[in-house]
Amino acid sequence: MNAHTLTFGLQAPGTVRTARGWEWRWRGAAVMGILNVTPDSFSDGGRHAALDAALNSARGMRGAGVLILDIGGESTRPGAAPVPAHEELDRVLPLIRALAGQGVLLSVDTMKAEVAAAALRAGAHLINDVSGLRDPAMRRVCADAGAPACVMHMQGQPQTMQAAPHYGDVVNEVHTYLREQAREALNAGVPSVLLDPGIGFGKTPEHNLSLLRALPDLSAGPHPVLIGASRKRLIDLIAQVPHAADRDPGTLALHLHAARQGVAVVRAHAAAAHVQALRVQAALGVETPDIQAPDVQAMRGA
Repeated sequence: MNAHTLTFGLQAPGTVRTARGWEWRWRGAAVMGILNVTPDSFSDGGRHAALDAALNSARGMRGAGVLILDIGGESTRPGAAPVPAHEELDRVLPLIRALAGQGVLLSVDTMKAEVAAAALRAGAHLINDVSGLRDPAMRRVCADAGAPACVMHMQGQPQTMQAAPHYGDVVNEVHTYLREQAREALNAGVPSVLLDPGIGFGKTPEHNLSLLRALPDLSAGPHPVLIGASRKRLIDLIAQVPHAADRDPGTLALHLHAARQGVAVVRAHAAAAHVQALRVQAALGVETPDIQAPDVQAMRGA
């Protein structure tokens, strides 16, 4: 069972003080639950638009043993239009403030340094940047706040990324890009990074499958790896499941594979089901998470 570490500049839930900073240490694949507070996400758009609904989902995931909640205020599905920073902040800040101090790691899914800075001030702990920290301002924000970042690979932009994805050697190009971006982030003072090959972000089904098969190479490196294949169109193309909300079985298959290949975090809509599946997989003695009993009391009153 692989051991993983993420370093924070400031204390965060579940971290311990070390000479390098505050460290979160875990084994196997932790679950990152998706909380999209957007009207147009490809699978659950509008479901969490109301604060009460989002908080109920957060409590349910935390009660099931989910260790990270990823809050997003801008859809990055193929063809999605950009959202102004003020609108994105209006969506995410109330939820971050309501969940801050409730004993769960809060990640914010954003490409904007302005949004990341405000989210971290409001109580978030981690930035999940699908643009891969290309913006130097995003690196500065994370470094100044002592916040780790998830560095994802995306070819192009959400509006155009699926128009004509092309690579000479997708595994080598994606892995090289992630390692270079990680080096730049650390050199800029970001305390640590997660690497995400970006399943479905500027890739054909063949590209996605090649990257999933090559996970042992990426997971063997010094940085923990995140996989987010939840309800992606890849599952439809493999198993003929046209409606995104019906793709949780395929998602579980992909994420259990990722866990067996040493991945540190899986990002999922059906987060509670993932905790259950990974616990069952753990009983079989394969690469799975060391999930502690959730602190349900901490979620009461959120």
